[in-house]
Amino acid sequence: MLYLILYGEFFRIGLCCVGGGYAAMPFIQEVVVYQHHWLTLRQFVDIFTISQMTPGPIGINAATFVGTKISGLGGALAATLGFVSPSLLLGILLARLLQKYGAFDPIRGILNGLRPAVIALILLAGLSFFCLTLWQSDSLPTHLSMPHMGHLCILCLSWIGLRKKMNIIIVLLLSGLLGLLTGVPALFS
Repeated sequence: MLYLILYGEFFRIGLCCVGGGYAAMPFIQEVVVYQHHWLTLRQFVDIFTISQMTPGPIGINAATFVGTKISGLGGALAATLGFVSPSLLLGILLARLLQKYGAFDPIRGILNGLRPAVIALILLAGLSFFCLTLWQSDSLPTHLSMPHMGHLCILCLSWIGLRKKMNIIIVLLLSGLLGLLTGVPALFS
């Protein structure tokens, strides 16, 4: 039964996530963290981070990791198949329409209209992750509070490194090392 629920939820997410994997993150977060309470926000952010670091599309990786966390290999298969099924079906349908009718301006207009909404979805997910990283909350603090200074330093150094065209892998490795070093004192307290 859980496999059917996973397939159905990720099918619905896959159907609605125009704009790629980053646009799917708010949908996945809403379903797995807030609706079903399968994961905490921290677990979801950890899965999102791992999904970014592993090869392959981020939305599919996230679906696979979430499914694994919830229900093992069967859950991974159900969530992944649910996520990719709408794209596969819509891709086949659109390919046939384009083959039969050529470039179709109304479809292009719809896709152009969806772009701003996709950007809003990506920004919403980014804001949620930003707040969790700096304030251990999924929303901006309502009162003036200090962010986690170690995380803020890592964020700033990573941003500077990426702006200076530093290799992404080096930035990730150094960020992980800094995270380890800033977290080590907490292990001994």
